[in-house]
Amino acid sequence: MTAIIDYGAGNLASVANAMRRIGTPFMVTHNRAILDQADRILFPGVGHAWAAMEALRAHDVDIWLRTTRKPVLGICLGMQLLYDSSEEGGDTEGLGLIPGRLRRFDPTKGKVPHMGWNTVGSESYYFVHSYFAPITAETVAETEHNGQRFAAMVSRGNFHGVQFHPEKSSAAGEALLHRFLDTGSIR
Repeated sequence: MTAIIDYGAGNLASVANAMRRIGTPFMVTHNRAILDQADRILFPGVGHAWAAMEALRAHDVDIWLRTTRKPVLGICLGMQLLYDSSEEGGDTEGLGLIPGRLRRFDPTKGKVPHMGWNTVGSESYYFVHSYFAPITAETVAETEHNGQRFAAMVSRGNFHGVQFHPEKSSAAGEALLHRFLDTGSIR
């Protein structure tokens, strides 16, 4: 079974719909006992980093995430929260599972948020975000917006993340979800 972490951050319905489309059994929960029973974890999110971290802390899901050995896929804000911190909200502490600090796109260089289709490698995915992750050793794939290159896909141990929304990215997104669900990895 796949568990989708419910912490009140945005895109649960679209991720659940994607799981139904690809025929994968899933549970939406913040219950750590149920998370312990899952084979794979989807960590979606849309919204503000500070509020999302507070919601994770309210159910000790932040502690669970820091200690799990299960394959976890962070989606959009879920990926961002895997990092040490974010400029969002002044200074928001993340989960500290991937080193780095998220920064806001410079609005003087173009449209913020970065919203719409963008190419990552040979595929196109749908993005919606105002903050971006640095390119580090954990970066699997990168792309750019307004001249700023950033990490679009990351991986460290059992933690994987995508800045885009695979659940809204047609066949390429579904292929990525299948790969994660089949192998526990995005590579």
